[in-house]
Amino acid sequence: MNSFDQVCWVVDRGPISYGPACELQRELVEARKAGTIPDVLLFCEHPHVVTLGRNGQREHLLAEETALNCANVEFHWTDRGGDITYHGPGQIVGYPILDLAGHRRDVRWYVDQLEELMIRATADFGLVAHRVEGQHGVWIDAAGGEEKLGALGVHLSRWVTSHGFAYNVSTDLSYFDWIIPCGIAGKRATSLERALGRAVPMADVRERLAAHFASVFSREIVRMSREDFEPRLEAARMPAISSPR
Repeated sequence: MNSFDQVCWVVDRGPISYGPACELQRELVEARKAGTIPDVLLFCEHPHVVTLGRNGQREHLLAEETALNCANVEFHWTDRGGDITYHGPGQIVGYPILDLAGHRRDVRWYVDQLEELMIRATADFGLVAHRVEGQHGVWIDAAGGEEKLGALGVHLSRWVTSHGFAYNVSTDLSYFDWIIPCGIAGKRATSLERALGRAVPMADVRERLAAHFASVFSREIVRMSREDFEPRLEAARMPAISSPR
């Protein structure tokens, strides 16, 4: 058995722009394919950005890109599944780089697990989150109807995952007004702090998400600082880059 088989590195990368985060994921995917790193859960927080998935519709962006630029909101096409979404400060973005060959080669199962860990983390703060049939992500009931707390969109290459989930903690929800979130008209986004009516430390939420990630994917979590992670990735990079795709 490979020493990586039951391990997952959890790395809090901190603030990072969307483009560099995608490039970092590509490097991690190649290293995971080459077997030079174990599974990784990468936590990030992005500056204001709107992303459109490969199945998305451009008309779900309700503003011109020039208007986004004036508001310091980036726009990116991306290769993840799903439609359009917003990332920004106060939102925890989780990028799992997993080799599903060591878990279960089933995309629907994988998506269910990402939803499950968000549902369990939400319960830790005293709220009930749930799935909505035919709509990926997790939702909570509010006075005006169901509101979306967590979104997801994934990409697989030779059963190695990238992209992942976005969980609103203290997100400025006004930025969702630029889009039709996930292409679902008439539905609102919400945040953990809005639903609770109080502040919640981001670190506490990351801790709960990581713990439930470990549980649903049956992995031993190895927490790693950015300072420790970067040299390990550098050591893995060269053999990974030279490996066949």
